[in-house]
Amino acid sequence: MLQQSIAGPISLSARAAERISEIVAGEPRAKFLRVSVEGGGCSGFQYKFDLVDARAVDDLAIERSGAVVLVDPVSVDYMAGSEIDFVDALIGSSFQIRNPKATAACGCGTSFSL
Repeated sequence: MLQQSIAGPISLSARAAERISEIVAGEPRAKFLRVSVEGGGCSGFQYKFDLVDARAVDDLAIERSGAVVLVDPVSVDYMAGSEIDFVDALIGSSFQIRNPKATAACGCGTSFSL
């Protein structure tokens, strides 16, 4: 059974939940959006987004309006207090993470430093 956490260290905006639901509906095997933090990017760390069909036992599951985001325990530490949002702008549409722990970020918003 999927453990779900509506209120946790990481939140999901209504726009992000709506977009995740749209994306997953168009994918035959994907059920979840996995967000993780990896070393690299212009600022030291970068966010990675993947569609997956299963979760690991120790994943944090963030649920909103039926959309589920999975975050591994190591990434949770880097993302605590963050909000995952979806932004539709003139320069493009993307998921963005507002991370209060980030001390700097690159212009594209996908990498950050602590």
